[in-house]
Amino acid sequence: MNINLAKSEIIHFVGIGGIGMSGLALIMKGLGFHIQGSDQLLNKNIERLKKNNIKFFLGHSNSNIKRATILVISSAIKNNNPEIKEAKKKNLPIYKRGDMLAHITSLKKNIVVAGSHGKTTTTSLIASIFAKAKLDPTIINGGVINSLGNSAKLGKSEWSILESDESDGSFVKVPSTYAVVTNIDREHMDYYKSLDDLKKHFVKFMKKVPSFGKTFICIDDKNNREVYRKIKIKNILTYGFNSNSNFKIKNTSFFKNKSFFDIEMRLPNKKKMILKKFEIPLIGSHNIKNATAAIAISYFIGIPLSILKKSLKNFKGVERRFNKIFNYNGADIYDDYAHHPTEIKEVIDGVKNSYKEKKIICIFQPHRISRLNDLKKDFCLSFKRANSVILCPVYKAGENMKLDLSYYNFSKQIAKKSKVQVFLVNNQYELAKFLKQHLNSDNIAIGMGAGSISNWIKELPVLIK
Repeated sequence: MNINLAKSEIIHFVGIGGIGMSGLALIMKGLGFHIQGSDQLLNKNIERLKKNNIKFFLGHSNSNIKRATILVISSAIKNNNPEIKEAKKKNLPIYKRGDMLAHITSLKKNIVVAGSHGKTTTTSLIASIFAKAKLDPTIINGGVINSLGNSAKLGKSEWSILESDESDGSFVKVPSTYAVVTNIDREHMDYYKSLDDLKKHFVKFMKKVPSFGKTFICIDDKNNREVYRKIKIKNILTYGFNSNSNFKIKNTSFFKNKSFFDIEMRLPNKKKMILKKFEIPLIGSHNIKNATAAIAISYFIGIPLSILKKSLKNFKGVERRFNKIFNYNGADIYDDYAHHPTEIKEVIDGVKNSYKEKKIICIFQPHRISRLNDLKKDFCLSFKRANSVILCPVYKAGENMKLDLSYYNFSKQIAKKSKVQVFLVNNQYELAKFLKQHLNSDNIAIGMGAGSISNWIKELPVLIK
């Protein structure tokens, strides 16, 4: 889609508080556009926008777009939104975030990270390496990069590093010079309707990478392997633990919050090489795979190995990705974004490998009724390596559909299928009371979910006293 934008346009973001929307708004503000936006609630993303003098409206109203000439909408915004209705009445152009992102990045050399899980961490790792190499990239990420204190940054170089958003299919429109596909899982089925449809979109995404570029795909993932086999183009390199990988992970070990590994590099028409002694301050095999994607791209474009290793070793992490919040009675309490069965299992596996002696308490808040309805059987099997689960009420994220199961029976199924103790709480006060009674130095507790659970965990130090 060709969007011709003049700097005199007033661009209104509907749902500007989302991490991807706020990041794009910041970049466009930095490029000299007049930016404003609205959302239902205040959050940290909006506070960052306000600091950059971006006008914000609390709540959605047709009066908010009185002076706007263009609308950008997030995938979470419904057609009955008053600002969308007013824009249609006024015949204003309306663009999805993905369309606008594709336009803004069309003249850059883009590294686009796609996949169902691991995108934010992979994007952050690549961005950190490029920053260390003084390549000054533009960055738009799906989470706050701790070293930046932000999810987005306007760089001065020709490089852009972007986390794609596959929730509404628009990720196929963003032009890629280099691409990463971490994995493909049953996510956003409200949009795709079937896993085959989702896989077709990823095939389309990979085929758009130009012949002089490269796609790096993890072939540990079953769906990735199926997609990889369907594509006949030659500009694809593979990574993972799989023995057929071009960048094969070897010799892994874990200790506390650190992971160690080597990579055997086998590129076409080149001699096999072993890249040794990588260290990342992240737990779990899933993060080793994320780091390997970052290593593969960075090494391929010529960033020296010494810079690459130093950047990974000193990586400052991403908000809401296994972040320690506080310690109570000898137990560390962490906050994590895991809200899908695959993500939950990977986080628990990572903790189990690094903290073998600890008993794991998962504080789980399901996110979206549609996701819970679609994946309830998978959720029930996700906690097998945990010791206990504290089940919080569902965070509906604006969905009004009916939950097609009894919540009490759901808790019983988790206990039965994962063989764990399950406790139900109704609010953060009951959670604080439970933890106060049960936490000790034998435990490690992890808040999991994409909704309000993060705030619950951050408010616990006050409530638990």
